[in-house]
Amino acid sequence: MIHRMSEILLSRLSDFLEAQMGLHFPPERWRDLARGIGAAATEFGFADTEACIQWLLASPVTRHRIEVLASHLTVGETYFFRDKKIFDLLEGQILPELIGSRRGTNQRLRIWSAGCATGEEPYSIAILLHKLIPDLECWNLTILATDINPRFLQKASRGIYADWSFRDTPGWVREAYFRKIEGGRFQILPSIQKLVSFLHLNLAEDAYPSLSNNTNALDVIFCRNVLMYFAAEWQKKVAVNLHRSLLEGGWLMVSPSELSHILFSQFRTVHFPSAILYRKDSEYAAAPILGLAATTFLSPEVDRPTVFFPEFPESLSAAAAAPLREEAPVSPYPEALTRYHQGRYAEVVEKLSCWLSQDQSDTNAMCLLARAYANEGRLAKALEWCEKALAADKLNAGCHYLRAMILQEQAAEEEAAVSLQRTLYLDPKFAMAHFSLGNLALRQGKVKDSGRYFKNALSLLQAHPPGEILPESEGITAERLMEIIRSTICEEKIL
Repeated sequence: MIHRMSEILLSRLSDFLEAQMGLHFPPERWRDLARGIGAAATEFGFADTEACIQWLLASPVTRHRIEVLASHLTVGETYFFRDKKIFDLLEGQILPELIGSRRGTNQRLRIWSAGCATGEEPYSIAILLHKLIPDLECWNLTILATDINPRFLQKASRGIYADWSFRDTPGWVREAYFRKIEGGRFQILPSIQKLVSFLHLNLAEDAYPSLSNNTNALDVIFCRNVLMYFAAEWQKKVAVNLHRSLLEGGWLMVSPSELSHILFSQFRTVHFPSAILYRKDSEYAAAPILGLAATTFLSPEVDRPTVFFPEFPESLSAAAAAPLREEAPVSPYPEALTRYHQGRYAEVVEKLSCWLSQDQSDTNAMCLLARAYANEGRLAKALEWCEKALAADKLNAGCHYLRAMILQEQAAEEEAAVSLQRTLYLDPKFAMAHFSLGNLALRQGKVKDSGRYFKNALSLLQAHPPGEILPESEGITAERLMEIIRSTICEEKIL
């Protein structure tokens, strides 16, 4: 096919896909690219593939076009309990340790399947948790499954599979957790299906970690056979954001072909007899201290760098030695916000806790502290500081919205809905609150209410510039939220 298509055109298309979607197609993969774009051209209504490429390169990028391209240029080849070594390790060591440490206190687990394809991976995780936790209804459990391909997500949400999805899968899985339906296919049991939440998310474009899409304070992230599609620069960005999305001590699982000491240098590499995993360990991957220059070398007693700072000179000039004039303390909020965006949540907590012990009126600092606590999984502390912020400023719609997001993570959906309604009472144009109420109503089976909230959100978003980042969204643009809402409406057949 390549000989019939200009290599220059394929090169331009490859650059376009890397810029818009993060997908990487070097020359050795141009045959795959040509095959995929040929199928996409047919769906776009073009009989001539080169004409389709020219159209894509010359036209504004839309979510629909990206989703069509993703459906033809990414592979959803997977099956239940794929890579037995990983799932044996998960069942035998990682999950039992997490469950044991949380039982009786904070009975909360959060797992993300990033690049879930047609759903076999997140459902495998749900089956494993059902097997390991007899009192599962007493736990606050999140299994988030995301993918860039909406067609994969539609199939995953239906939970219906053929024999091919069970190849090399233990027999007890299909016997205990599926029922046979017409056409020789198998449908996953509703009790397992309801444990998994599916969401359209582009790892190269969307905001994470975020309270708004449940990608924060995670215990385990599966991101297997996903990064290999991305260009090197995008791989680095995704790796950093995945690190930020994990709790301290959280685990990242990638495929053996994606293992990279350089790419995942901020993680501790953990070698098991059967697999290699990455673990978030702030002591191992401590961020450099800003300010003074430092000399670093490896100490023979430890496997971490020892840092020495140059001493100040013993004699100072008269001007430098003169007593400093006492000035009003300056809020550390700007610096704390920078560290928050770097994922350095413990430093944010330390800095703002100290500041707020002196100034109980800084609501911005209180809300940021609440977010930092939430991203550390310390929801009680997050809610406490959110309540303090509201006590200082009862009319702050953003604080009410933040409170609702924290309550949702605590599975207090009714109370979260009340906070969202208060948000809209104070600011009827708060698009994120309409969107969140729509999602809540959808989960509760209130389809009519859900449609009303989504319709309100879409109407409000029309007044925002497409690229504007929405307040309290942690990076979601108006255009992106509109695309998410429209996709949800279409998939759920709401309106």
